[in-house]
Amino acid sequence: MKPIKIMTTSLADVPKELAKEYDITILPLCIRFGEEEFKDGVDLHSEEFFQRLKDTGEVSQSSQIPPSIFIKEMKTLLEKGYQVILVNGSSKVSGTHQSSIMAQNEIGNEDITIIDTMALSYGCGMIVVEAAKMVKEGKSKEEIINRIEEMKDKVDHIFSVDTLDYLQKGGRLSATKATIGKILNVKPILTIQDGIVEPFDKVRGSKKIIPRMIELAQERGLKKGSEYICVAHGGNKENFKKLKEEIVQVFETENMIEMEIGCTIGTYTGPGFLAIIYIKNE
Repeated sequence: MKPIKIMTTSLADVPKELAKEYDITILPLCIRFGEEEFKDGVDLHSEEFFQRLKDTGEVSQSSQIPPSIFIKEMKTLLEKGYQVILVNGSSKVSGTHQSSIMAQNEIGNEDITIIDTMALSYGCGMIVVEAAKMVKEGKSKEEIINRIEEMKDKVDHIFSVDTLDYLQKGGRLSATKATIGKILNVKPILTIQDGIVEPFDKVRGSKKIIPRMIELAQERGLKKGSEYICVAHGGNKENFKKLKEEIVQVFETENMIEMEIGCTIGTYTGPGFLAIIYIKNE
């Protein structure tokens, strides 16, 4: 049986230490500030990215990975004898998934499997890491794909942002939905539904965001002691600390992943992002 290589992109926000531990190939999207271009996580990292947004008020843009990059990386792995499973972030948010499909069609090799998780950030990354763990355990390609499909249906994202302007400017939220956060100090709480960012709850005032996010996670299927839970932030260290403390107390978890989101996702959230990402009922 051919060895298996798990591949993903920077849309998955897989922490570098986990990528290294489980030998995951990560392809970076490009981030642009005007004429300057950077590779997400390679020559521009989260902390400096969010600091630049705060200091300058600049608006960044991301660009999808072109088919040529996927072709090059896939061919390299195939030539080394690997079967490739590419686990992508939501195709409804980025054209990167379609770009990888074009590359697959160009290569025409049955040893390439591409899966659209319809998730973002570590919602996708959690699935990527689970798949890579299964590779390390010697599981078959079929077993890994079945597990990915199972997790896809259970992954949940609960997150908040300081402003919906970044999501609106990036074309990830309609102007109508974006107006919700500008009315009477209403703070929206969002999720990913069918691969798309959707507001689904709101609170009045910033202090109520963390308690409400935790309530929603309980209601939607996050169990105590869950092995699949991530808390994340983007340029929001102070509230991130509070969120971590509350999550540990309420859910009694010992396996929580803590992270700052990457520049690609941060382009659409802006600074002030907070998230609970988990697998429901596991």
